[in-house]
Amino acid sequence: MGAIFSGNIDQAGTAFGKMPIITFPDPQKVSLSIRASALVFADPASQALLSLIERIAPSDATAFIQGETGTGKELVARHLHDLSPRRNGPFAAINCGAFSETLVESELFGYERGAFTGAVGSKVGWFESANGGTLFLDEIGDLPLSTQVKLLRVLQEREIVRVGSRKPTPIDVRLVAATNVDLEEAVRAGRFREDLYYRINVVPIQLVPLRDRPGDILPLARHFISTYRNRLQTDEPELLPETIAALHAYPWPGNIRELENVIHRALLVCDGSALRPSHLHLPAIAASNATTERRDSPVTEFCTLERTLESLYEKEPEGLYDLVNKALIVGAYVHCRENQVQTARLLGISRNVLRTHLKHFGLID
Repeated sequence: MGAIFSGNIDQAGTAFGKMPIITFPDPQKVSLSIRASALVFADPASQALLSLIERIAPSDATAFIQGETGTGKELVARHLHDLSPRRNGPFAAINCGAFSETLVESELFGYERGAFTGAVGSKVGWFESANGGTLFLDEIGDLPLSTQVKLLRVLQEREIVRVGSRKPTPIDVRLVAATNVDLEEAVRAGRFREDLYYRINVVPIQLVPLRDRPGDILPLARHFISTYRNRLQTDEPELLPETIAALHAYPWPGNIRELENVIHRALLVCDGSALRPSHLHLPAIAASNATTERRDSPVTEFCTLERTLESLYEKEPEGLYDLVNKALIVGAYVHCRENQVQTARLLGISRNVLRTHLKHFGLID
């Protein structure tokens, strides 16, 4: 739900030279079902992003990061902190969608003893925990409107008031916010305050999906191969040309996080000498849909699906059932923005059955 760290982001070279790879301080503790664990700046789009980060990092301006799930929003926030004068202060990260409406205010702003039933003592909130450093609010669009009002006041007054208290506490925090939804649309729909939107959108940072920065795919794949080869204590397999072609052809709807999961699984099933396309288990249907125009008619969509399946039958790929099943489960999970209840409802299965599939595919612990 939230985490607080201090210190610098780990950076390493790659087989391509001194190209920086940004990772978490302890990547092994990062849940792959939640976030991307590495960023690389090989593609021109990523190099432009790095240049923007380096320009705005020294300031205290609020940064607003937008991008699809798995593109590395928290890593960008950490790099902003690491390059700023606040680098020696704490970096606190919190997912706004991880708390209920009744808890989110006490988590953000803290509370005093007796503020509510069960408050047997005082507690420092995330704003106070990040004092002197940077606070990263992920999925800020999930904040309830009542909390948005209080957050706007905190940003304007630079002070917080704990739940159950009337005494304001000054804070010195740089805010970095992020979301994977369209906040402008949320403003029009009345789900997000317009004044708060303009308050956080001081320095917008748009993260490009992995499919639109192909130059990053191979360096990231090599990085993950090296990472998991060391953990599994195996030889580093050769990346065959056809495997590289498959990595570039796939649209990566789950972005960097999905790429890491694919490489991890591939290393577990390969023989150790060479990494082949079959080891990747990439959903062929997802790749096909990326280049096929969508149709509105359910009959047309069903016929398209049948033709896709028929082509797979003819090719007789290894592990066909897992291939199709993974495409269906992962595609629905990404479509529902990783909401397990909505995904289960969409697929017409129970949440327990869905969680079994997600664990099998390495998307949750």
